[in-house]
Amino acid sequence: MPFALGQRWISDTESDLGLGTVVAMDVRTVTLMFAASEENRVYARHDAPVTRVMFNAGDVTESQEGWSLRVEQVEEQQGVLTYIGTRTDTGEENVSLREIFLSNQIRFNKPQDKLFAGQIDRMDRFALRYRALKNQHQQHKSPLRGLCGMRAGLIPHQLFIAHEVGRRFAPRVLLADEVGLGKTIEAGMIIHQQVLAGRAERILILVPETLQHQWLVEMMRRFNLYFSIFDEERCVEAIAEAANPFETAQYVLCSLDFLRKSRRRFEQALDADWDLLVVDEAHHLVWSEEAPSREYQVVEALAEKTPGCLLLTATPDQLGHQSHFARLRLLDPDRFYDYEAFLDEERQYAPVADAVSELLAGQQLDDHSRATLISLLPEQDIAPLLDTLTTQGDEDAQRAARQELIDNLMDRHGTGRVLFRNTRAAVQGFPQRHLNLYPLVMPSQYSTAMRVAGMMMGKISEEQKVLKLLYPEDIYQEFEGESATWWNFDPRVSWLLDFLKANRNEKVLVICSRAQTALNLEQALREKEGIRATVFHEGMSILDRDKAAAYFAQLEDGAQVLLCSEIGSEGRNFQFANQLVMFDLPNNPDLLEQRIGRLDRIGQQRDIEIHVPHLQGTSQALLAHWYNEGLNAFEETCPTGRAVYEAIQPQLISLLASDNHSPEALDSLIADSARMHTELKRKMEQGRDRLLEIHSNGGDAARELVEQIAAKDGDTNLVTFALGLFDTVGLNQDDRGENALVITPSEHMLVSSFPGLPQDGCTITFDRDTALSREDMHFISWEHPMIQGGIDLLLSEGIGTTAVSLLKNKALPAGTLLLELVYVVDAQAPKQSGIGRFLPHTPIRILLDGKGNNLSDKVEFEGFNRQLSPVNRHLGSKLVNSVQKEIHALIAAGDQLVEPELDKVRQAAQQEMENTLGAELARLQALKSVNPNIRDDELALLQSQIQDLSAYISKAQIQLDSLRLIAVSHN
Repeated sequence: MPFALGQRWISDTESDLGLGTVVAMDVRTVTLMFAASEENRVYARHDAPVTRVMFNAGDVTESQEGWSLRVEQVEEQQGVLTYIGTRTDTGEENVSLREIFLSNQIRFNKPQDKLFAGQIDRMDRFALRYRALKNQHQQHKSPLRGLCGMRAGLIPHQLFIAHEVGRRFAPRVLLADEVGLGKTIEAGMIIHQQVLAGRAERILILVPETLQHQWLVEMMRRFNLYFSIFDEERCVEAIAEAANPFETAQYVLCSLDFLRKSRRRFEQALDADWDLLVVDEAHHLVWSEEAPSREYQVVEALAEKTPGCLLLTATPDQLGHQSHFARLRLLDPDRFYDYEAFLDEERQYAPVADAVSELLAGQQLDDHSRATLISLLPEQDIAPLLDTLTTQGDEDAQRAARQELIDNLMDRHGTGRVLFRNTRAAVQGFPQRHLNLYPLVMPSQYSTAMRVAGMMMGKISEEQKVLKLLYPEDIYQEFEGESATWWNFDPRVSWLLDFLKANRNEKVLVICSRAQTALNLEQALREKEGIRATVFHEGMSILDRDKAAAYFAQLEDGAQVLLCSEIGSEGRNFQFANQLVMFDLPNNPDLLEQRIGRLDRIGQQRDIEIHVPHLQGTSQALLAHWYNEGLNAFEETCPTGRAVYEAIQPQLISLLASDNHSPEALDSLIADSARMHTELKRKMEQGRDRLLEIHSNGGDAARELVEQIAAKDGDTNLVTFALGLFDTVGLNQDDRGENALVITPSEHMLVSSFPGLPQDGCTITFDRDTALSREDMHFISWEHPMIQGGIDLLLSEGIGTTAVSLLKNKALPAGTLLLELVYVVDAQAPKQSGIGRFLPHTPIRILLDGKGNNLSDKVEFEGFNRQLSPVNRHLGSKLVNSVQKEIHALIAAGDQLVEPELDKVRQAAQQEMENTLGAELARLQALKSVNPNIRDDELALLQSQIQDLSAYISKAQIQLDSLRLIAVSHN
């Protein structure tokens, strides 16, 4: 390269250094000083990664003193340029500016500036950038945004609820699906939509302490949402960063008990502004007008200050109607202000439910039913629909009329906007559960150890005593020391070995309460029979747990057995297995249901076989009989379990702690529990809100959502784009087969770290089914942080903004020029305004021939791109310099042509916004007169949003994002 002292060059690899000056040279090297960043670089002269900065007539450049010059003439002396022209600030003419006095801060941000400065990118990067813009635009506009990228099966009722609630501004709802129907997933989908739409940037999730880890894993694994668990230790650490520890993280997860016990931490959580509050197990929030519980008061204060609020409970109404009202009161105290008024209103739902049921059944409407419908809905609205139903003829028209009547009834009556509840009976598709009890003889080693332990327990509480007696292996180990091997004589171990040998082809999940028990069992299985097993307990890192779960999920050469401590009940999905062994039993019905829920989930294809080996005459045996005969908790889901357990807990604990397990006392306790269980179930059935269940299920609309999302799965466009993105950034890609790809950072990456990619890399899949069975893999969708972050990286780093290509086409004269221009319409507006839904960054492509004619409608991008060949940067730079005048003229022509396109985009966005939000506003205003669940602030927000969006859309601007020069060649 012909270097000379005083020349100005720019680095191709470190453009943020600013403008460099040649300050030294020798035969082999050249030294550049970058004054703006106070850095020096020494390069080899023959292949220095730098580009000469040369301005041409018509360009505007800046001096070190801050004034600008419009260049009219360029002179060269001994390789150094002098620019002559007119100052833009004073109008003074014939002003000279030597290149050594150019501003050090000059950046070539505009694509045309980069092109003329010789900063020409690769052709494949230009194409990738255009695809990134197009795909980003499509994803922002998609009504399914936030629902497609979750690692979960496509379950209709879950998608319907999430779609219905997730699009609202500051949703305030009670999610009350029965156990096993996926409330956590519904909440996650709603959170994910709110985050992507910019409506929720700060989120607080409150859960029972035992569920913290489950939520952490569910949010991370299924939705790529990374929450921080806050306890006292974390708060103390965080105070070093900020006075209020809750302001040091955007997504916070903590136990409700933690805030209940510490007034200081509660007040700090209250002072931190949240956009969305999520409360799990909300049925524990006890309330009465005279004495609300402390937990209720904590949630009430937070809910009052937080715009969005999701309450989750599997038992909305079963444990007292007043408590149900109290939870609704948390969501909207203005609406649910008086319990008696609420009861009066609920009585009016019965005729609505009857009318909906008749319509759903397709029955012929009699005069009474017709009169009921007219009393519930304005006659002028429904008269034509009723006439259609009573006229013989078109079945499709009758079906449509029936559905419209149902939709109107559901919309205008009931608590459907604030409460969603699906039942197993209504959803269906669940397997049967079969219990297999195995009473085993108590070994003498345990009898002796427990007798001695009983004498030594002294005055500990009955509850503490039970926690010891439930696990005889722990007592034996305590007496005999660490070298003792209880698994050599425990009949449950022998039974387990025989069971596994008899079921070699089955995957078996074994759950026990203690991590140490799981570890000992793994050793026993390995040493005694060489059975492939893996453990899963709280002492392992999340990565190690992932590996264990993946080893268990592997069909060939995978583990036959997964041995879990109680943490095995933490939100993991092992439904590819149907054999569950409970090596011991938890002393809490909720934990029992959580254990079974690892396999008994919607989507499970086989019946669940539950195996309970237990030692006769022990607390475990008593517990097994109580769960089975008192609650039927093994073979059916047991929403009454917690209530019954709390009612009879003292008698149960006393019986379990007793040295003499009286059969009569057990029979009496079982009879009392069974009576209570039956009565509670009867009340639940009476309290069923059929209208609510019909509304929550989603019907045909839910099934359509599933079909639309399923159609997007396996998008080849996504795979092609993602692989191109990873290649451009410089990530290593290793195809492992079975829909799996290993992605790792390389030494030649464009950036130091890639968004969403762990430092040691990760395994990815584009296939939903593979991702569901292999939790160690990342499920890549358009919504995954690696794709979203990768697109943002491409666009913000200016990758692919310029290119030069050759078109080999003998039908056109050699030397013919084409210029491809990609403009972007951008409305500057806060993310939470919802602008992304109506006017996200919108690319407009223009392809100009040498005469300025726009060929983009006739020449589609992908097909045209395949006909082009790349040009190396130095040759491209020479070509650009030789036709710079023509390029300037074509860019000016493109700027003229794109203005009408900008107007079209603005008008289309305004129209879509008015149609969508205007229709929603009109609907809610009409409903307000008959359904008080419509909140005033919701209407006000919608009106304000329409006004704000109109202003943002009208001010949308357009700018040139990228351009490509194409020259026709015959060679």
